[in-house]
Amino acid sequence: DTGTWACHDRPVSTPTPAEALGPVVTAIDHVGFAVRDLDEAVAFYGRAFGLPLLHEEVNEEQGVREAMVGIGDSAIQLLAPLRPDSPIGKFLERNGEGIQQVAFRVSDIDVAGDRLRAAGLRLLYDAPKRGTAGSRVNFVHPKDCGGVLVELVEPNPDAHH
Repeated sequence: DTGTWACHDRPVSTPTPAEALGPVVTAIDHVGFAVRDLDEAVAFYGRAFGLPLLHEEVNEEQGVREAMVGIGDSAIQLLAPLRPDSPIGKFLERNGEGIQQVAFRVSDIDVAGDRLRAAGLRLLYDAPKRGTAGSRVNFVHPKDCGGVLVELVEPNPDAHH
């Protein structure tokens, strides 16, 4: 059956998710890791793998202190909770440290969101929110992506990636 993804809990209408994103998805932007101690995690990835710290910030709206650690043309995003009731705080409580999400870089997050919704997938936010370095982000519900939280990232054109 080409119209239904095996991990999807209901049929996907036309277009399929792959067709829906087409050229809008341009790369894997980063993989997000939930960590308890951001400074310790940044030091570990620098020491163990020689990965440079590219960017660090606090995102109060998302309830995280985060760091982007470079790896080739991509990055690892290290996410530490500012409070236990934040999404990362809840993730750590449920799952412990580890991969929390994979982020797809998109050329236009509004178009990507519209296409995914038309394909029957649920996005967590009605409108994109501010992400790292002024990017625009939204998330596809993990139940619609085989249990994986997929972040959509439209980079800030004024920020260096």
